[in-house]
Amino acid sequence: MGGLLVIGDVVTDVVALHGQPVATGTDTAADIVLRPGGSGANTACWAARLGADARLLARAGYDTGDWHRAELVKTGVRPHLRIDPGRPTAVVIAMVDPSGERSMLTNRGAGRHIGPEDWSPSLLDGVAHLHLSGYTLFERPGLDLARIAVREAAARGVTASVDAASTGFLREFGPDRFVRETAPAGIVIANLDEALLLTGEPASPERAAAALSTAYGTAVVKLGAGGALLARDGAVVAKAPAVAAEMVDSTGAGDAFAAGFLAALLSGIAPETALENGCRAGAAAVAQVGGRPPVAGAAGAAIGIAKELYPIDTN
Repeated sequence: MGGLLVIGDVVTDVVALHGQPVATGTDTAADIVLRPGGSGANTACWAARLGADARLLARAGYDTGDWHRAELVKTGVRPHLRIDPGRPTAVVIAMVDPSGERSMLTNRGAGRHIGPEDWSPSLLDGVAHLHLSGYTLFERPGLDLARIAVREAAARGVTASVDAASTGFLREFGPDRFVRETAPAGIVIANLDEALLLTGEPASPERAAAALSTAYGTAVVKLGAGGALLARDGAVVAKAPAVAAEMVDSTGAGDAFAAGFLAALLSGIAPETALENGCRAGAAAVAQVGGRPPVAGAAGAAIGIAKELYPIDTN
């Protein structure tokens, strides 16, 4: 099984779980934890815990870069992490309500400056699949990096995918522009809101998935409690049900889904079954606080759930 190279972000997540609405102008009681995060980093970590040879290209800041590198290694990721001497690491404050849904305040820090100077063709050595976090494209240096990486991956016969990342940033970047820039990747992974925005569909996930697959070839649309859809060349070809899980914190659920889906593809599992594996990894993610999989002696909730029915090699 070839390696997975993720290009994305590392983020310091401040996660605040509050049991009542946030009060304006005064205090609101909350459980607050500090976690390593970032969409790209989360995907790489979940993929590594699911047995993939996962690597991450990212930028961290002078303040917490060494900590982030250590946390990536601890989870089994091979980090290609550039430490920016003049900028702090990106920070996200995630406010999680009793339903597990989150609202986020984001400072992209050093991550927004990743660019072509961070790239080397040797990053593709031993890699079978390249995955781009959409956040990378929303600044010009990152967009240039993504273009180079996808072009060189294609020249080597390395498949590629892109995660649509965020409706707010997509609107600012331009949905049509995003599709034009990323369609050469061949696979797009989006949640329902992102898929509807990218296609202009008013409410139909099936039509949105089909439209995206016309542009990319393959489209995966995450439906939360509704599971996920897989479309290929203009038609929906598979639907996977959601996996029941206790909702604790939705942070990183989409990243875990992408990792489960891609790790299964790298293992030679059919895309339709890989879709189910993505749902299982996403369910494992929402049952814990933070966007990363368990580490150390824990066998790994995600591994246990994914391996139960889908034989990815996790040794």
